[in-house]
Amino acid sequence: MAQAASKTCEICVSASGSHYCLECEQYFCENCKGFHKRQRVTKHHQFQSSSDVIPEGKSKCKDHNEDVSFVCNTCNVAVCSSCVTGSHSGHAFSKLLDSISQLKETNTTDLRSKVHEATQNMKQIEEGLKAFDVKVEGIVKAITEEGTKIKTMVDKCISEKIASVKDQSRKERDKLTKLLEDTQMDLKAGRDLDKKIHELNKTRNDGKLLQSLQKLTDYIAKLTVKPIPEFPNIQYTAKSATDNDVKQLFGNYIISDNKQEVNPKERGRYLYRCNKCG
Repeated sequence: MAQAASKTCEICVSASGSHYCLECEQYFCENCKGFHKRQRVTKHHQFQSSSDVIPEGKSKCKDHNEDVSFVCNTCNVAVCSSCVTGSHSGHAFSKLLDSISQLKETNTTDLRSKVHEATQNMKQIEEGLKAFDVKVEGIVKAITEEGTKIKTMVDKCISEKIASVKDQSRKERDKLTKLLEDTQMDLKAGRDLDKKIHELNKTRNDGKLLQSLQKLTDYIAKLTVKPIPEFPNIQYTAKSATDNDVKQLFGNYIISDNKQEVNPKERGRYLYRCNKCG
């Protein structure tokens, strides 16, 4: 890194100017600085190392062509010594270097404060984001558990519904099965009597046949064929369930919207910009 050329004392113009007077804006050697500090008028002048001095061009007053060395606080403009006693007479003034130093300090302090605030905000945002993610995971878990519970309830309801259908239908089927068995017995009895008739038809007509026919008549009279009852019917009416009906079984969630209002006049003055707000 290149080093700045060493300055020469502007008083004795021989020794190295290792000190810089902020008020006089001149370089002093060690001896001249000591003499300068002993003078009543200049004993309170502030010095700094010449290596810390940033070379600056002199600004000239446009009215008097003199170096500006003061700031008119009333008009907020840099002025020369002639302006102080002239057009700006009676105004409030401060030294140019003092104003510059104060502004630098103020800017540094304000910027550090804002950087610190932004850093703290960033930490809070990161912590808030982590907390929000944890809550989202909790909601997802709750919805999943609720869905599993609903599925279990639906499966149970299906099983109970099917069991009820089978139980009720079995009772009706048992009735029909019993009726079928009775009818089969009646049919067998009728066929047996029909065989008996054919056998008697081959027997000679005598008193014995008469008795047999009379008994057969009694048997036929006692033979009863049960009437067919009204058959049971079964049908199922399905409900037209929609996606919305299923959604109604679940709870609801609410996400509060994080809106950050930005004054249009203050846009561009933040250290970071919100993607939503611009």
